[in-house]
Amino acid sequence: MKRIGVLTSGGDAPGMNPAIRSIVRKAIYHGLEVYGIYQGYSGLISGNIKQLEVGSVGDIIHRGGTMLYSARCEEFKTEEGQKKGIEQLHKFGIEGLVVIGGDGSFRGAVKLSEQGIPTIGVPGTIDNDIPGTDFTIGFDTALNTVIDAIDKIRDTATSHERPFIIEVMGRDAGDLALWAGLADGAESILIPERPEDIDGVIERIYHGHKRGKKHSIIIVAEGVGSAAHVANEIKKKADLDTRVTVLGHIQRGGSPTAFDRVLASRLGAKAVDLLIDGKAGKMVGIQNNQVVYHDILDVLTKKHYIDNELIELVKELSI
Repeated sequence: MKRIGVLTSGGDAPGMNPAIRSIVRKAIYHGLEVYGIYQGYSGLISGNIKQLEVGSVGDIIHRGGTMLYSARCEEFKTEEGQKKGIEQLHKFGIEGLVVIGGDGSFRGAVKLSEQGIPTIGVPGTIDNDIPGTDFTIGFDTALNTVIDAIDKIRDTATSHERPFIIEVMGRDAGDLALWAGLADGAESILIPERPEDIDGVIERIYHGHKRGKKHSIIIVAEGVGSAAHVANEIKKKADLDTRVTVLGHIQRGGSPTAFDRVLASRLGAKAVDLLIDGKAGKMVGIQNNQVVYHDILDVLTKKHYIDNELIELVKELSI
């Protein structure tokens, strides 16, 4: 193998740029040419592809987002779209591909591998919802962004003696809400994996009031429902005034943390190693601080599970 490509797909995550940098420089170090595919699978289909040199990825290790940009592409889900993408890879002489993204991106990677294009997946998503890896690129940075926001909100919550409801990202996975809640001492955490009745949230608010607590922090993963809905239910059932904050896309941005930069560098380098070794249809990950890899198909057929010990710990510490 002499020439590989790299693309980012799906939602952006802090640390994608360090991963791109690692892939490009590791490949060049081993004598390979590297081509960047811009705008994900959409750019693959249209041929928005350019060769990357060592200098192309200079000064990006500290930047959030992705220099290759990202786009969702319905056309690539079709056989015709995949055929167009493969034709572009052949046109540019690209013999292997690294895809940085989440499970949707990996489904595209599987299709390419099945049609003879060796493809390796690198997990990049703030949701931390990919099986086969303890952490995904971007999760730690997003988590620290959420924690910083909650720390500031807590000051106001204390001053005004009110419950504050904070909505974070996590449509199908509650890791961001759970870890942020534990790190910031939230009284209640509502996540998709463990739905909870509003009555339990209200009970904890009252319990806090009885022991002299003046405020409560309630974290809601977006997959459970909106923070506004939770606030309305609390008002309706307990006549308690609350304040709502939706953090939104601020969670995706910002300079990646040291953890995400190191993780991205390690996973990106391993992806190149696998292509050099002739591997295809694999996903790299980190487990027990060791870089590992799995068949992408196995990853896609498994379910991400929340850490129940963390859930119990939150309950024990928020009394």
